[in-house]
Amino acid sequence: MERQLFSKILSLPQRIRNRYGKRRDIPEYVPLALVPPKRKIAVPSAWAGLEEIIPDILDRFNVGRKRCIEFGVEFGYSTVILSNYFDRVIGIDLFEGDLHTAHKGDHYLRTKESLADFPNIELHKCSYQSWIERDQDQYDFAHVDIVHTYKDTYRCGLWAAEHSTVTIFHDTESFLDVRNAVIDIAKKTGKSVYNYPHHYGLGIVVSV
Repeated sequence: MERQLFSKILSLPQRIRNRYGKRRDIPEYVPLALVPPKRKIAVPSAWAGLEEIIPDILDRFNVGRKRCIEFGVEFGYSTVILSNYFDRVIGIDLFEGDLHTAHKGDHYLRTKESLADFPNIELHKCSYQSWIERDQDQYDFAHVDIVHTYKDTYRCGLWAAEHSTVTIFHDTESFLDVRNAVIDIAKKTGKSVYNYPHHYGLGIVVSV
């Protein structure tokens, strides 16, 4: 209870920005088709609903299907969705919750057990900061859904955009800081940016 109250106090300035801050425009991404994945798991996730546009994104931007990296696994819902389309999915998370998640406390073992039937998923219990300091590999696809501050989204997302063909960002509609970071990352990298405005918003940064 005390931790939840502390989180609410810390997030108050951001909640004010979300309500009263100026929203910068992003071209809307309109999928040509919605395709449900063959595999998904029954765990709580605000990502539910977004799974049906992933094949459309991959096809439209001619994304390779070998390697995907995800920052922000939580209980593994989006991780499993992505595992439908890539030979290897690497998931990075502290598995402890953060300022904006309802769940607090270590849930690494719970998530690992939920994903045990997906051999192409590889989980790493570490911070995004420590991962990006040592990883210089290139990926076909990246997903960023970490603590929803501008600073963290920009730092992690810029690395992801520089190391992948397409990077997607969850919560561009529900968090102004995420939306602004996505726009600024696209500008910094010279890439195009789109926004799918449903299910809390999905930003898409891509070279076209």
